[in-house]
Amino acid sequence: MILVTGGARSGKSEFAENLALKSSDDELIYIATSIPFDEGMKERIRLHQKRRSKRWKTIESYKNLGIIIEENNKSVVLIDCVTVMITNLMMDFDEDSDVDMIKKSIVSEFEEIIDASNKNKDANVILVTNELGMGIVPMGEFTRRFVDIHGEVNQLLAKNSDEVYFVVSSIPMKIK
Repeated sequence: MILVTGGARSGKSEFAENLALKSSDDELIYIATSIPFDEGMKERIRLHQKRRSKRWKTIESYKNLGIIIEENNKSVVLIDCVTVMITNLMMDFDEDSDVDMIKKSIVSEFEEIIDASNKNKDANVILVTNELGMGIVPMGEFTRRFVDIHGEVNQLLAKNSDEVYFVVSSIPMKIK
């Protein structure tokens, strides 16, 4: 498992895609976790799709990704992006939902990805995420919850990854 992290618009996705392309000559699985909710997001998705070759099979989902990884059994699976996935998972809950239950449910989704990755030792699972832990603590409760859960998920993924890259201004640095 490989984790690629960095700031927004830092070149993480393109670096991860190139890493995946170099890892295998077979068809690649691209799990897109975004929900196109406005024109700006639709344009971003279109640019990402335009950049990818025909070797990519795209699956749009943000839940049960461990099952998708196991069912496809490909040599490379790229999940882009963890941050958007967490956002979508959080939005599945009511505002009044128990914070610990939300966190447990979200962390469980990522534990399933880790388990699926560990079961298929021949596969490279590459995850793209944002690094949010370098700024101030947000003032709003929902945003604080999001940053806390996101930080815990990033730590879990980094701990269980064989390699971790930090991308700054499209320059990748291997940190694990």
